[in-house]
Amino acid sequence: MVDIARSPEVKKKKKRRQIALAALAILAIVAVTIGVSRLRPAAPGVERATVWVDTVRRGPLTRQVRGSGTLVPENIRWITATTSGRIEKRVLRPGATVTPTSVILIMSNPDLQQAATTAELALKSAQAALENRRASLQADLLTQESAVATAKSNLNQATLQLNANEELFKNELISALTLKQSQGNAAEMKNRLDIAEKQLEIARAGVKSQVAPQEADVNQRRAAYDLVLKQLEDLKVKAGMHGVLQLLPVEEGASVQANQQVARVADPTVLKAELRIAETQTKDIKIGQVAEVDTRNGVVNGKVTRIDPASSNGTVGVDVSLEGALPPGARPDLSVDGTVRLEKLDNVIYVGRPAFGQEESTITLFKLTANGEAYRTKVVLGRSSVNQIEIREGLKEGDQVILSDMSSYDQFDRVKLN
Repeated sequence: MVDIARSPEVKKKKKRRQIALAALAILAIVAVTIGVSRLRPAAPGVERATVWVDTVRRGPLTRQVRGSGTLVPENIRWITATTSGRIEKRVLRPGATVTPTSVILIMSNPDLQQAATTAELALKSAQAALENRRASLQADLLTQESAVATAKSNLNQATLQLNANEELFKNELISALTLKQSQGNAAEMKNRLDIAEKQLEIARAGVKSQVAPQEADVNQRRAAYDLVLKQLEDLKVKAGMHGVLQLLPVEEGASVQANQQVARVADPTVLKAELRIAETQTKDIKIGQVAEVDTRNGVVNGKVTRIDPASSNGTVGVDVSLEGALPPGARPDLSVDGTVRLEKLDNVIYVGRPAFGQEESTITLFKLTANGEAYRTKVVLGRSSVNQIEIREGLKEGDQVILSDMSSYDQFDRVKLN
């Protein structure tokens, strides 16, 4: 068999064909590479059942803020010891129903008992001194009244003598000198009577002023004695109001000081709710706003009556007075939840409150599309309520958004709901 040699033209055509095929392969590789590079990464899948999806709505929105707290009595009375002493007996226990005269504690104070005895003796001594002074002044008055009576008798005798002498003088039986002596004697007796009567009047008028120092001393001693007696009576510590004994922080045998708190009584029929609300949500709360308090056994309406001027641990205290009958089981220190109505907004676009995002702020939410994917969307929030928040920009009525915490997908702009 004989080999046939290929011509140079055939070799050139074959070489050109190989070069063309190689160029086409390179172009295809480049095109595929460029296409793949332009493809977006696949969206991560999210189970729809694990996220909270809500629909944007338009309509009225009632703004509310919520807080937790406890029921406390409106009328609370702290009872303090009026004097120092020792607790001898706890007559009542916390929870007991009391009246103003109910004795809660019995105390003792030997020094106070001794002070009472001393004050009583001082009062009796002052009273005796007063009686002695009155007796002395009465004796002086009797002496002065006797002097007046004597002066009257002397005047009567002098008058009778003068009348007799005047008759005798008319009959020329006595001299003019004797008549003048009788006239002078009668005038003197009249002057003595006038002086005696004025002295009696002055003495009577001076009785009150002369016994005034002794009376003042008696009044002072009596006030001191009454004070000690009251302090002795206060050793029987009383409730002072109708209500329930809530707290008794002292034990038998303990010593207490004056003005120390020894008991607390409250009226359990009139309660209020003391709520603690986050300080970021209290800027629009005002006195008189309507509130609702959930006692777990029922909801009671009320009104805001007081707002703490300062915050504590990130919350502000808000007092709500309750209106109407209390639900069964409502009692002091019961844990409750309260909601305060701030205002009602008409015709606004709103959605449920997202896991993150405060009112008047800008956040991003995943907005759902018809193909089951959700794209990150910038949303401007407005005023908020407990469970809803106003949408200012970024969403329209009917949009669906994911409100759950999606921080684990921060590196993605879209997710796919499965």
